[in-house]
Amino acid sequence: MKKRYATPAFLAAGVALSLGLSACGGGGGGETKNDSGSAAGSQEAQANAGLEGVVNPSDKKGGTLKMAITEAWDSIDPGDTYYGLSWNFSRIYGRPLVTYKPAPGEGGRELVPDLAESLGKSSDDGKTWTYKIRQGVKFEDGTPITSKDVKYAVLRQLDKDTFVNGPTYFNDWLVLPKDFKSVYKTPDVNTDSAIETPDDQTIVFHLKKAFSGFDNFAALPATVPVPKDKDTGIKYRQHPVASGPYMFEKVEEGKQYTLVRNPNWDQATDPIRKALPDRYEVSLGVEANDLDNRIVAGDLHVDLAGTGVQAAAVGTIQADPQLKNRTDNPTGSRTWYISILGDNPPLDNIDCRKAIIYGADRVGLQNAYGGQLAGEIATGLMPPSIGGWKKLDLYPTATGDVEKAKAALQACGKPDGFETVMTFRSDRPKEQAAAESLQQALAKVGIKLTLKGFPTSEYFSSYAGKPAYTKANNIGLATNGWSADWNTGFGFMSQIVDSRVVRAAGNYNLSVRSDEIDSLIDQANSEQDKSKSDAIWGQIDQKVMEGAYVLPEVWSKGLLLRGKGLTNVFVSGAWDMYDYLNMGVE
Repeated sequence: MKKRYATPAFLAAGVALSLGLSACGGGGGGETKNDSGSAAGSQEAQANAGLEGVVNPSDKKGGTLKMAITEAWDSIDPGDTYYGLSWNFSRIYGRPLVTYKPAPGEGGRELVPDLAESLGKSSDDGKTWTYKIRQGVKFEDGTPITSKDVKYAVLRQLDKDTFVNGPTYFNDWLVLPKDFKSVYKTPDVNTDSAIETPDDQTIVFHLKKAFSGFDNFAALPATVPVPKDKDTGIKYRQHPVASGPYMFEKVEEGKQYTLVRNPNWDQATDPIRKALPDRYEVSLGVEANDLDNRIVAGDLHVDLAGTGVQAAAVGTIQADPQLKNRTDNPTGSRTWYISILGDNPPLDNIDCRKAIIYGADRVGLQNAYGGQLAGEIATGLMPPSIGGWKKLDLYPTATGDVEKAKAALQACGKPDGFETVMTFRSDRPKEQAAAESLQQALAKVGIKLTLKGFPTSEYFSSYAGKPAYTKANNIGLATNGWSADWNTGFGFMSQIVDSRVVRAAGNYNLSVRSDEIDSLIDQANSEQDKSKSDAIWGQIDQKVMEGAYVLPEVWSKGLLLRGKGLTNVFVSGAWDMYDYLNMGVE
C-alpha cells in the first residue's frame, strides 16, 4: 500500500530477507490453544503458520505491546501519510469508513464496514456513493463523531501544500468547486458538489466519473474523522484525536510514541477490533540489527516496518529450529526499483536512460536486498500478484550488458558517459547497499554516480519527491519502492505512473511522464470488463519499461519474525505484513 509502502500503500520500507520457505501454510498446521481456550482458525507455531492461519489466538486483555522501527516514517496524521505500515498501524487509533477484514491471507483483502454501518451504496451509475456513520461513536474527549467530521477529514487532506504525503485519489475524483483551494485558504466555499452531509449520520460522495471500487477509497486513512476545532494543520501530527480504541499519551517525533486506552471507545460500536493490550510503546530510530536481536530475545514484539529481518539475523534463524518456527515468509505486492528522472539532461534522452538499465547489474542489486531469498529479479514495474501482469524481457541480461550500455551512450550523444546524482534513504542499509552496487556497475560503462542519502521521514516531501529539488540538484536516479494500495492495476500503478498526479512535493511518481501512458490509464479506468482492464494495465507496465523510466530491482519477499508472547499473529493479504489491529501480548 503504500502503500501503498510508498507505502504509499503504499507503501515502502527496506526489503526483507527470506529463508526460502514455502509460501503456502506451514506444513501440517493444526491448532494451538492458549489460556483463553480459543482455537478456531489457528495454526501451530511453525514456519509460515501465519500466512493462512492465526498463530497463538487469544482474547486475553492486558499488557504492553512493544513495537520498534529503524526510522521515523512520514506522519501519524491519517491525512498525511503514505506508508503501508502507517496505514496498518493507524487503525489502532483511527477508524476509517471502511477497512480491510482482520483475517489471514486472502481473507485480509475483503473490505468490511468500520466507522460506517455498511459498505458504500452506489447510485447515479456509480458516480455517487453514500455511507451511514454508526450511532454512538465518539472521539477520545467524548464528543460524538458525525458525518461532518469525516467530510472535514477528507477535505483537509486535499491540501497538498500543507499535507504533502498521501495519495491524490480524492483530489482527482471528487467534483470539487473550482474556487475551492483548501479548508484553510477558502473555508467558506460550499463543497456540497463533492461531499454532502444531509444529517449527522449520512455522508455522500460525488465523483466526476463512475468508479466501482470506491470502497477502496473509503478505506483510506483520509476518511478517519478529524474534529475541525481540534485541527492544527501540519501540527495535528503531534496529537491526532483518536476515534479508535487507543489514543496517544506521548508523541516524541522521531523517538517514541506511546498509546493508552481511549476511555470513550465503545466495543459495542466496533465489531472488528479486540483492543487487547493496555498500552503500546513504539520506539523509532532503533538500529536495524539491534531491533532484530531484541525481537529474537523477546525484548520487542514487532518490527513495525513489516518487511523483515536484516542480513545478520538470517544465519542465527537458519541455525535455530525454534527461531525458524517463529517466521513467516510472505510474497508481497511490492517492487523495489530505481526511478530514472528525466528532469535533467542527459536523462531527458531515452537512450541515456536505457544505458543505465543495460549497465546495471541487477544480480548485484538483488544481492544488496538479500539475494535470491529476498525476492525475484524484477523485469518490470508491476509485480506478479497484480492482475494483468506479464513477464517482460526488454533488458534480458541481469548481470549487465556493457556493450549495449555503451551503444546506448553513443546513441544519446554521450559516448564517454556522464555524471549524475542518485538518492537513497539513509536510514535503510539495504538501499545504501543497492546504491553502492549500482554506482560500481555503472562506473564500468563511464556513468559516474554521486550518492546522497536522506532520512525516510523527509525523502519524498523534501528531496526525491520534490521536483524543484531534483531539478536544482542534478538528481538523475532515486531509490524507490512501491506496494499496492490494493491489489489491482489501478491500486498498484495509478499513483506512480500517471503524470497528472505530480505535484509540488510529496510525489511517488518520480520519473514517468508520458501522454501515451496517461491515455492508457484513462482507458483502463473506463473499461468495465476486468480482464480487458487488467490487460491494459499490463500494457502500461510494458510502456513504462519501453520508455526506460525505471530500473526494476526485485519483486520482494519478506522474512517476518514473530515476537515472543505475541498473540493473534497473522499476515494480512491487504498489507502483506502482520495485521496490527488485533494483536495482543501474553
